Formats: sequence, structure tokens, C-alpha cells
Amino acid sequence: MTKAKKSAFSTTRRRFLAGATGAAVTPFLIRTSKAQDPELVLKLATPAPRGTPWYSQLKAIKKEAKAGSGDRIKIKAYPGSALGDEISTLDSCKRGRIHMWAGTSGALASKVPTMGCFELPYLFPSLSAADKAIDAIFNDIDAELQKAGLKLLFVSENGHRSIGMKGVGVKSPKDLVGKKVRAQQGFVHENTWKALGASPVPIPVTEVLTSLQNGVVEGFDNTPLFTFAGSWYQAITDFTLTEHCYQPGFVVMHLDTWKGLSKADQALILNDPAKRAKEGRAGVRKLGPALIKNFGAAGIKVHKLNSGELAAFKSATKGTHAKFKSKYGGGLLDKLKKNM
Repeated sequence: MTKAKKSAFSTTRRRFLAGATGAAVTPFLIRTSKAQDPELVLKLATPAPRGTPWYSQLKAIKKEAKAGSGDRIKIKAYPGSALGDEISTLDSCKRGRIHMWAGTSGALASKVPTMGCFELPYLFPSLSAADKAIDAIFNDIDAELQKAGLKLLFVSENGHRSIGMKGVGVKSPKDLVGKKVRAQQGFVHENTWKALGASPVPIPVTEVLTSLQNGVVEGFDNTPLFTFAGSWYQAITDFTLTEHCYQPGFVVMHLDTWKGLSKADQALILNDPAKRAKEGRAGVRKLGPALIKNFGAAGIKVHKLNSGELAAFKSATKGTHAKFKSKYGGGLLDKLKKNM
């Protein structure tokens, strides 16, 4: 790593912590424990690294549960994919081996394919439209997840995904033709890359940096936040703000574990989902401008698309919506569009 990139990463980590502190959840201190109640330890897996707004919010939730239950409920978090990648830990949560999970809608789509609709390219015209639509169908999402044995606790976000590349500045879909790029595993992401002319290579999040460094792939798409948090920025020269995919984050619980809790403990853990969503989104968005500046500090060129260039990306990926609907039906997708 160059001195410039080391400096940029150090600065970014400090900003993660500053932004995360601002997004902390206010404790909800309702005492639910009784002398005869047994201790409850809940394992939570997430790819979110330490020092990010996501992890800070989860730490605050841990404190809420501990304080509100008189130290009886303990949420033990495993950040940074410590227990495995997103999909493997989600599978463990679905089976009850892990009690709670925090990750992306893309990973959830591996178990609940209809969840992939959230990540269709250029689905949401704005962040406010995304917030409004997702919040409006919270109960519908919960019902869909419960069919797969998962309980929705609250929604947060990863943010807008853009394209990082090694050795090429992407300004047009033509610049991606034939390029090997890391694709998040799933129908939507792989079809999006194919629509742009690239050759997608599905790779778990834990193996992306090595794959970039070894030349297995030449690029990827993700948010500026995760690009720095995962150290993927070390392996690229250019970052293009296509913002082609808005990616929510979800915190879920193994459904049978949820059903086994008392009503009081359920209320303590669920708390206020709308408030948590608002705080989580604010923590991520607060860091946006600083992270864009940090690309320059790390020696990475940032490309902002003009209206014509952006239109070319939208046009190239438009057909992915119809492919998704043909394969998985309208369902959540139609409800999202209705509530924007």
C-alpha cells in the first residue's frame, strides 16, 4: 500500500467512527428481566467492519438489550465477516445456528429471491423515494422473510453502488465490454453486469480484495463506504459514480428464536424500527462527501458522469427489470414502485 493510500485509509477510519457516533441509537430502557428468567445470549453475524456506522448502530442495540433486560440479554456481535461471508452466515441464521444477521438485500435474495428487486439498476429516482417506498412496505417485507424463517427487525442501508476499476476510467458501458468484474452473487447483479457488456465473476465479499490483487477480476461495484471499509480501494485506480444500484441493509432474526422470546423481550429487541432506519441511513449518508474526497487522497481518479453518460447506463440496464419480473413476478417490486 502506498503512503497516500495508508493515510487515506487512516483518515477514513476516523471519519467512520465520528459518523457512527452521530448515528448511535438512544437506549430504550424498559426493564424486562425477572429473577427467574434465564440469561439469553444471541449471536449476530455481519460483514460490516468495526468502526463503521453499521457496527456502531449494532453496538448501541447491544447496549439497549443488555440495559433493558437487567444484563440478562446479551447480543454477541461478530463483525467483518468473522463467522463467514454474507450468504453462509445468512444460511446459518436461517437454520438457527446464528440468531441474528445484518447484511444486504442482495445476500437475502440468495434465500428469498424476491428481495433482489431492491437492487435493480436505477430503480429509485432519489434517496427520499427509496426511503418512502421501503418504509411503506415494511410489513410486506417482513411477511416475505417470515416465509423463509426470518424475522425483520429493521432496515438500514449500504448506499449507492458505483464502479471501481483497475487501469480504466469507465465513462460508458462500452468501457466495460469484456472486462472481468466481481459480481455480488445473485440474479440481479450478474444480469446488470451482463447488460453493461462486462463478464461477471461471482465472488464472496471475503475474497474480493485478493481477487483484485491477483488479477482474477479487474473491477467491482460497491458503495464508497464499503470500498474503503473493506480496503478494496487499494486495488483500483479509478472510481466512476454510476450510482446504478441503491442497496438497503436489513437486520433479521431466526424466526423460531424470535417466536421463543417473551412479548416483553420481543418489544425490547424490536424497539422502534422506523427510528432505527432513520438513524442508520443518516449515519451512512453523513460520510458520503468525505469518502468521495478520500479517493483523491488515495490517488484514485473519481469520474462523475454527465447527463448523457448517465442516460447511457440507464438505457443499457433498463431490460433487467423485465427479466427480474418475468422470473420472480411483481410482488415486492410492484409495491415499491406504487409507493415511491
